[in-house]
Amino acid sequence: MTLDREKYRALMDARIFEPETFGAALASRRRRTVAGKDGKLLIIAADHTARGKISLGNDPLAMSDRFTLLERLVRCLAMPEVDGVLASADILEELAWLGALGGKLALGTINRGGIIGASWELDDRVTAYDVEHVVSAGLDGGKTLIRIDHTDPGVARTIETVARISTELADHKIMSLIEPLPYVTRPDGAHVLDTSDDALVKVVAIASGLGASSAYTWLKVPASHRMSDVAGATSLPILMLGGEPGDEPDELFDLWAKSMEEPNVRGLVAGRTLLYPTHGEPEDAVIRASAVIRPGSAAPTEGER
Repeated sequence: MTLDREKYRALMDARIFEPETFGAALASRRRRTVAGKDGKLLIIAADHTARGKISLGNDPLAMSDRFTLLERLVRCLAMPEVDGVLASADILEELAWLGALGGKLALGTINRGGIIGASWELDDRVTAYDVEHVVSAGLDGGKTLIRIDHTDPGVARTIETVARISTELADHKIMSLIEPLPYVTRPDGAHVLDTSDDALVKVVAIASGLGASSAYTWLKVPASHRMSDVAGATSLPILMLGGEPGDEPDELFDLWAKSMEEPNVRGLVAGRTLLYPTHGEPEDAVIRASAVIRPGSAAPTEGER
C-alpha cells in the first residue's frame, strides 16, 4: 500500500466535505489482540508532532511535512513486520481513512502538553486523547508520558494524572502504556534526559506502582546497557523507545538486541529511527528492527496476530 498526492488531496477534501468519515473509519477498522501469538510488538511512533517535535538532527523542519510523514507511515504499516502505530487523533484518523490500520494496533497518545522548548515543557498535560475517547474510538491502548525532575513540583500533578488515567484504562481492560523518563533541569533552564541507569531504574519502579490496577500496564523506556537492572525493577512488559536516529545506528540496534534478552522486554516503539532512517529506506529499518524483536522467525501473518 502506498500514498500518492491524488489520494492525499482526496483526504484533505474529505476533511472539508465529509469530516464524519474520519472517526467512522477509525471506529470500524478491523481489530486484533494486543499481545498476538508471541507477545512481541513492533510499534511505529508518530506522536512527536503533537508535542512540537518536528526537527531531526540539524534540520528544524525535517518531520513537518504531513504528506511525507503519512506516506512513510502507510508504507511501514503495509509491512507484516509492523504490529501497529502510536499517534495523536489527527494521524490515527488519517491512517484509518486511508485504510492503513486494518488488523493493526492503534494506540492513542494522551498528554502532549509539554511542548518542546517551552518554559513549561515538563508540564505534560492532557491535550490529545482522554480515556473516554480512547474507548469510544475503539483504540487498543492509551499512552502517557511522565518526565520526572526532582526540582519541578509541577511533575507531581503529571504523576497524579497518569495514575488516574492508568486506573481508568484498566477499568476498561485497555492497555495503559506509560513512558517514565528521568529528567534534569540545567542551569540555563533547559530540560534534558538524565541518561544514568540508576535514575532510569528508579522511574521504572515509580511507574510500575501507578494506578489502582497494573493489570493492563505496559512501560515504554529507553534501552540500557544495564537492562537487567532496568527490566528487573518491574514485572510489567516493557517496550523500548526508539530515540533519535544517529549516523551509526549499529550500536542502537545491537543495544536493542541485547535488551531483548530480558524476559519482560517485549519489543519496540520507534518513530524517527524507522520513519526517517539515516541510511536506506523506512522498509529497511523496519526489517532490521523486526529481526531484533523476532530473531530467526518470519513476521506474523494477519491471521496469526
